[in-house]
Amino acid sequence: MIVLFNKPFRVLPQFTDQEGRATLADFIPIPNIYPAGRLDFDSEGLMVLTDDGALIHRIAHPRRKMPKTYWVQVEGQTNASALDQLRKGVQLNDGPARALRAAAIEPPDLWPRDPPIRFRKDIPTSWLEITLTEGRNRQVRRMTAAVGLPTLRLIRIQIGDWKINGLTPGQYRILDTHPST
Repeated sequence: MIVLFNKPFRVLPQFTDQEGRATLADFIPIPNIYPAGRLDFDSEGLMVLTDDGALIHRIAHPRRKMPKTYWVQVEGQTNASALDQLRKGVQLNDGPARALRAAAIEPPDLWPRDPPIRFRKDIPTSWLEITLTEGRNRQVRRMTAAVGLPTLRLIRIQIGDWKINGLTPGQYRILDTHPST
């Protein structure tokens, strides 16, 4: 079984929490499935869950290099130099990181975030679409900060061939078959 889930902001990407925070169990009443990878507490978007351990390995293992695509709202105005740096690679404290793809995009038509991102009248924001083939801890946020564009909102929209299309925050969809991974 494969479950696609649109993880809301401030939901833990696991089924239990000792501190009483919202978890996957608050949204998905399906037993014996597990997340294939993580998505930060303060990030939103697509998670793939399954009962197939081999599939979890194919999705989450760094050697598989399964592409993951994000929409990223950043503080500041995106420019060609920053995008070029993201594609060529930036140095992070745990080694170099580069985007497979990085492009400026128009603000996507999205659900409101609760709470909304901070708004500063004198500081513009812009949106990027970034695709990575690895998933180190808070990697997208650290990469955009390295090029002078701090992340305000981060939404994963695609993992491999799976897309978030049609799922609002907290919704999930059960797939009948496995696409090629």
